[in-house]
Amino acid sequence: MTEIYNEKKAGPRSRSKAERIQKYGSMRFEEYVEEWKAGQRHLAAASVRHLDSLLEHHLYPALASRRMNSFDHKVVDGFIRLMERNGAGLATQANAFDKLRAILLDAHRLGVFTDNPAAGVKPPQYDPKRAVIPSPEQLRAIRTAGDHALMLIVDLMSGCGLRNGEAAAVNVNNIAADAVYRVTEQVVMSTRQYGPLKHRKAGEYRDVPLPARVRETIEWYAETYGTIDGYLLRQPTDPSKPYPHRGMDNQWRRIRASGKVDIPEGMVLYGNRHFFASNCLSNGIPITDVAEWMGHKSLDVTFKIYRHLMPGSINKAARVLNLNLAALSQGARCRPRTPRDRGNLVGTSGH
Repeated sequence: MTEIYNEKKAGPRSRSKAERIQKYGSMRFEEYVEEWKAGQRHLAAASVRHLDSLLEHHLYPALASRRMNSFDHKVVDGFIRLMERNGAGLATQANAFDKLRAILLDAHRLGVFTDNPAAGVKPPQYDPKRAVIPSPEQLRAIRTAGDHALMLIVDLMSGCGLRNGEAAAVNVNNIAADAVYRVTEQVVMSTRQYGPLKHRKAGEYRDVPLPARVRETIEWYAETYGTIDGYLLRQPTDPSKPYPHRGMDNQWRRIRASGKVDIPEGMVLYGNRHFFASNCLSNGIPITDVAEWMGHKSLDVTFKIYRHLMPGSINKAARVLNLNLAALSQGARCRPRTPRDRGNLVGTSGH
């Protein structure tokens, strides 16, 4: 029986696993990654370009020739320290580490490693800078400081939480209901063409709140300037093409340089989208809803950027919780019962 067991153990399946470990374990990192990339069919074009940039400038220069079976936690930690020495920003460090971790996890599942080399490694501590947000008065001045196209973009970003490229792709046919706008695409900066939303595949969408004032701006713009296939914004010199990012960026730079508008120090055009998050959170809208409407990849992203905007402290929580508790005692302004009180009640409750 022992001989039979050993023969089965050493059979084709076991040999196949050993061959797989030998094949992938001896691969150079660059060779393994190119094969791994072929399976990342879910990535949008912009995500593929971002991945290629991280590989070219950070992962390959440090790890391209390393054999896969030579990775351990010291190698991974050494890669992070190398990025620190090279002056890579914390956001770049975090993104590069995430990609390396995904690649090593894939190899771990194939059996190349007994333990995942990235497990237990302290990741780069990326903490996004605090968002610079305009006040309502500042926003009022910003939305009328440029042309009507910029006004429409500012309204969509501040009122619906759209990204720059999503606002540039505004379409009157995407008004799904009086109070709902359906975000279906964006103008991709690198291609200057319409493309899928960030973190989503072609055809996927998200519905966002549509305030009445923003809906009125969309409808007024459509009536005033007309549309092409429902699109409101097009390239001024060639209406057959989408509205370019440089159109809004150039205007924003001119407005800032003019000094005629009170713009918070450090605010960028994206700050209008930050206003949307601030408006939601400061009025008690759940952060889970805000994350969904803004199209964030995970709730963690929303929390890191906007945690300081969430109205909440332990003292305020105590006051809020006390409201309903206080209502329970209305009309019964008596002290809490003591054990003696309860004893007296028991002794007198014979009927």
